[in-house]
Amino acid sequence: MADLLNLGARALVVNATALQTIGNNISNANTVGYSRQSVVLKTVEGQFTGGGYIGQGVDLATIQRNHDEYLTRQAALSKSVTTSDVSRANKLLLMENVFTGGKNGLGAAVNDMLNAYSDVSSAPTDLTARTVVLSRTNEAAARFNDAASQLDNIQSGLTTELQDKVTQINTLTTNIAAVNGQIQRAKGTGQSPNDLLDKRDNLINQLNQYVQTSQIEADDGTVTVLASGSQPLVLATTAAALKVQADPQDASRSQVTIVRGNSSVVLDENMMGGGEIAGLLKFQNSDLAEGKNLLGRLAVSITTVANAQHKLGLDLDGNPGGNLFSPVVMANGAGAPANTGSGTVAVAVDPANVAKLQASDYLVTYSSSSTFTVTRKSDNTVITPDATTGSYDGLMLTMGGTANAGDSFLVQPYNTAAAKITAAFSSPRQLAVSSPVQASMGTTNTGSLSVGNLTAKSVPIPAAVTLTFTGTNTYTRSDVAGTFTYSPGTAIPADTTNPANGWSLTMAGVAQAGDTVTLGPANTSFAQLNAGNAGALMGLRDIQLFDGAKLSDGYAALMSQVGVKVQSVQYTADVSKSISDNLETSRTGVSGVNLDEEAARLLQYQQAYQASAKMIQISQSIFDSMLQSIGH
Repeated sequence: MADLLNLGARALVVNATALQTIGNNISNANTVGYSRQSVVLKTVEGQFTGGGYIGQGVDLATIQRNHDEYLTRQAALSKSVTTSDVSRANKLLLMENVFTGGKNGLGAAVNDMLNAYSDVSSAPTDLTARTVVLSRTNEAAARFNDAASQLDNIQSGLTTELQDKVTQINTLTTNIAAVNGQIQRAKGTGQSPNDLLDKRDNLINQLNQYVQTSQIEADDGTVTVLASGSQPLVLATTAAALKVQADPQDASRSQVTIVRGNSSVVLDENMMGGGEIAGLLKFQNSDLAEGKNLLGRLAVSITTVANAQHKLGLDLDGNPGGNLFSPVVMANGAGAPANTGSGTVAVAVDPANVAKLQASDYLVTYSSSSTFTVTRKSDNTVITPDATTGSYDGLMLTMGGTANAGDSFLVQPYNTAAAKITAAFSSPRQLAVSSPVQASMGTTNTGSLSVGNLTAKSVPIPAAVTLTFTGTNTYTRSDVAGTFTYSPGTAIPADTTNPANGWSLTMAGVAQAGDTVTLGPANTSFAQLNAGNAGALMGLRDIQLFDGAKLSDGYAALMSQVGVKVQSVQYTADVSKSISDNLETSRTGVSGVNLDEEAARLLQYQQAYQASAKMIQISQSIFDSMLQSIGH
């Protein structure tokens, strides 16, 4: 009877444990990171008798954790990639909002400024029309300043966000190291510490949202957590600390370093793989830098050509024009911290090659004290200087000091350009809309010649030149021997050997033999009456300035470039999220709690528990009957 009682009691305890395990599963059905547990039973070795082995019942082998290590790691890695893509996409949407279209956009402000010259062209002495032009000029400058300020605000917020993420990472790695210690001690019992393992996996899963990791498990149950493929964040029960710092060569960029004792290592963002940190760094160091360069190139190009054209005019008092905008002063190249020489690199725009400017940073690298290469960082292309001016992508680089082999300099010509633009003057009288060159038709002309366009190309304007027509299609010049061909709409240069000098004239109508046109410097009274430079300034809208696009379309091209990148990254984020969701579904299919299954098991073990109790009751009844029989 004792064996029957023990068998029932053992079964009762085992089934009660099973019911407790099922209850624990049901309770944690919605607990993040919980892995379903199940009892593993084993048969107690039977007792030998002459009639054979008599079973001794059931015992509990262990509480099994339903867990697939491969699926768990894959789900964590895919979530890491997703958070990287999503965080980058969200920041790109913020940057896209800076470059808005419509009447309040930067492009509209630039076009409004150039279009305002049409009223001045009709009434060059009208101070009200001139004031409108200056107002539009100030508005365009303010829009540039505002866009630059918004990008700087994104940059500032990004730095703060990176620091917050790093703080959370350090908290997680510290907790993982602590749980490693608990698991290490629990391993001595010979049983799996299921709840601690779930806790550690959940912490690692959270860590992967910030930085992609890999794990190596040790025999004592601890795991080493690695970032960037090989840098230990957690080593057994010790956690390293991450830190955010500015790039020593480029203060606008952030670096994340891993600190161990007195040494630190910069984590390569290209090796991080996934995680919010990788996404934010990629946005900051690639997308935001590109946005600043696109905006800066727009600012530099427009102000350079506008200033150059404005200088070719005369103001209301007959004085030569000055800058329309404050000229952009580009920062010198930043030397690498490891430089050993005293070299410097100064940067300026090549006025003759403004249309060649590219929205990029550059790296100047010395192979000897006198030999260097210039690499365009946007596409890692080594570029050669312009054959005529020696500029690189429209930039003049002036080397100073003495550089040593291996020295390098980071050139960022556009990083802060848009933030510094202002109108160069405030008086409408200083607006140089008059042309410094005038054309005078002969008083005895019999043809229908008229001036189509007369534009100053350089100042001072050369001495007066008279064109005398010898027929409807030919003319001679007073300054150069020979006969030249006339075609309506075809430019006639002041300098036949260099059309960039002096002036350029196009005419309309039909000439007759003996007709004359005299061109030369405008006098003050004439300057007050003509508005030739206003037309030239308005004509800047149509010059090809941005990768083949017209000046008036430059901002639209910028918006398009940013928009395409936003769409591309958003699509990537959607795809990676779909993959992550599928992997998480696969993981929870193994580790998740199915309440229907648990309810079925609950009934199964409830009946087994009740049967075990009945067995004990019957055993007790038999034992009582035996005692009564013996007593009689």
